[in-house]
Amino acid sequence: MVTGAIMLALLFLGPTIFDLFTLLKVILFIAMAMLALSLAFIWGFGGILCFGQSAFFGLGGYVYAIGVINMGESTVPILLAIFIPAAFAMLLGYFMFYGRLNDVYLAVVTLAVTLILYAFIRSTSGEEWVIGKARLMGFNGISSIPDPNWPGFPDSLLWPDDKFYVAMALLILVYFGLRFLLRTHFGRVIVAIKENETRAELLGYDVRFYKMITFTIGGGIAGLAGFLLVTFNNFVNPDKFALALAAQIIMWVLIGGVGTLIGPMLGSLALLMLYNWLGTQNFAGWLNTYLVFGGIILLFVLAVPQGLQPTAQMLALRFLPWTRPTDEGGDSARNGAREGRAGD
Repeated sequence: MVTGAIMLALLFLGPTIFDLFTLLKVILFIAMAMLALSLAFIWGFGGILCFGQSAFFGLGGYVYAIGVINMGESTVPILLAIFIPAAFAMLLGYFMFYGRLNDVYLAVVTLAVTLILYAFIRSTSGEEWVIGKARLMGFNGISSIPDPNWPGFPDSLLWPDDKFYVAMALLILVYFGLRFLLRTHFGRVIVAIKENETRAELLGYDVRFYKMITFTIGGGIAGLAGFLLVTFNNFVNPDKFALALAAQIIMWVLIGGVGTLIGPMLGSLALLMLYNWLGTQNFAGWLNTYLVFGGIILLFVLAVPQGLQPTAQMLALRFLPWTRPTDEGGDSARNGAREGRAGD
């Protein structure tokens, strides 16, 4: 409930408390928070460590950019930015999961796919790489992408405050949608598969199918995040496919807390703000932004291995007595607190 209240407050008050520049930066943070959510779902609850979220993210951004340039309106391109990465994730997931690849090989395959897509997009600078009216432009990326419009009204473009409302509403929708999904039969099954895959198979569940669908949902969410990033600066380039971004997403989830939804969003916000702040500092001698940033992350992971949200919950239970489950609730209260890791 606390999380929902904060999100709704930001939704309604954001444009009144932020200036234009800050509002656009918040849209960037929202896009990255949604990207973190995509990995939080498939890794934290599905047990699938994926280095390919940046691939789905970049694919969503490019699909939207190409679509909106050619169609002149954004409704269908937004849907394609979700559907095509999801379909690609389903195809990739089919071969991985029905091929019975173990966790290590899954990580290697998704890493290889990310590197292949990154190399391919960087090589599309020639004049032959044109899709309709859109030139891919190689490592320079696609610029001057039209602003999105309200569905059904091609001439009614979204202003920065409108973009914020849309981005925040989509983040709220995805967050609460995942919370709801995790409380359904499907959600309980994927968590059971993560905890003990062999036992889930013995109970008659098609583990491969459930993993493939989980992977597909994560790919679609990452594609939606790619669309949101394009609305931030009307630009997309191959760096959205880069391995560096794939590693960052994993760090966001680790810092925020694997097995939670709010945690990875907080992790993405904290690390992005920290990196931006360090970039404004002047370091003497051999120190630089990357060394300091890496050192801080290393110390944090060693000191707080559970991540931000689980640690905050543990401290709250210890120092705030009213947050503790009562004995009257018994196991159900403790189970509810455990399930709460997926939400507030």
